[in-house]
Amino acid sequence: MTTSERIRETLVYLMIVVVTFAVLQAVVVVMHEFTHSTVAWTLGHMRSPLDIVWGNPLTLTGWDEGVHYSELYAAGHFHAAAIIGVSPLIVHSIIVILGLVLMQRKAMRRRKWLFHTLFWFVIANFMELIAYITMGAFATGGDVGHFNHGLGLSPWVAFIVGLLAIAAGLYILIIEILPRMYTIFARGNRLTEWAILLMTAFFLFMWGSGMRVALSLYPDPQWMFGFLDFAAFSVVLVTCNPSRAWVIKRTKMG
Repeated sequence: MTTSERIRETLVYLMIVVVTFAVLQAVVVVMHEFTHSTVAWTLGHMRSPLDIVWGNPLTLTGWDEGVHYSELYAAGHFHAAAIIGVSPLIVHSIIVILGLVLMQRKAMRRRKWLFHTLFWFVIANFMELIAYITMGAFATGGDVGHFNHGLGLSPWVAFIVGLLAIAAGLYILIIEILPRMYTIFARGNRLTEWAILLMTAFFLFMWGSGMRVALSLYPDPQWMFGFLDFAAFSVVLVTCNPSRAWVIKRTKMG
């Protein structure tokens, strides 16, 4: 394969990834808000799961769950507020866990585009988990904030436990799944391998949290937690360089 062919192949897959991720992220955002509203409705604290605040499906702005947490707290429904707040994070976690398990099955390797869709769907959900832990563990509001307040927990509990769980998931993603992505979609094209790695790290640590923390929280001191995402982005690019011997070995095994 010539250099121009390698570049063209990489650019084509990059465009496919961008379109795929845009669609899947929209699905995740809507799913997130409907999970809040459905759980609130199930617990008797919302008239209908459809009573969310509908936003723009293209820009993904303006969406809100429509749950009135202040009323729940005033009525003494602290546990209900905690359950409603954390429910989408549980759903995201289940999707990530099931996705990581399924993508390790040999049968999935023969279903190229199903593997592609599942991989980026896992990334979109994993991105939400990373964002809520790094951006929201110490917030007074938000999903994790309501969980902490509703159960009377120290924010350090969610932060530390969340980071440990994220680290475990990232280990499996990086060691087991990324090399299989290289095998299926790069097929020896180092440029495509780099593109997959860059897009994966960018979506996980920068798009969902790192840049949002820096832009939305400053000058609140919590914006400094964004350094965790910038650091993670850099570490992943350095340690998972497709040219490294362990990555090449895992790719050949995949």
